[in-house]
Amino acid sequence: MTQQKTVLVIDDEYGIAELLQFALEDANYRVLTAPNGKVGLALAQEEKPALILLDVMMPILDGPATLKALKGNEALRDIPVVMMSSIDEQSVRALSDGFVGFVRKPFHLDVLIGLIGKTIAR
Repeated sequence: MTQQKTVLVIDDEYGIAELLQFALEDANYRVLTAPNGKVGLALAQEEKPALILLDVMMPILDGPATLKALKGNEALRDIPVVMMSSIDEQSVRALSDGFVGFVRKPFHLDVLIGLIGKTIAR
């Protein structure tokens, strides 16, 4: 049996985090959720997930600031990050760099799960 891969979902919208948790657990991932970047960074440090799904707009520590902190941390910089936002990818790229994938909200779960699988497999 293969080891379950861990995905960390950092999103302040509880409904989205919960939906992603259920969908990803159904796809055989271990899922951790964090309501903001500050909690997300602590969880990432503790758990070293295979991938992080990161919302752009959040209170306390937003996506771009969280991504910058991840990339500045030697233990976490190699974890692939997929950004999620209702704003377009070009605008998100203007705010931050270093992420490997982008998903526009509202997203299609099957497309997102496929992207996660391909990204982790790399």
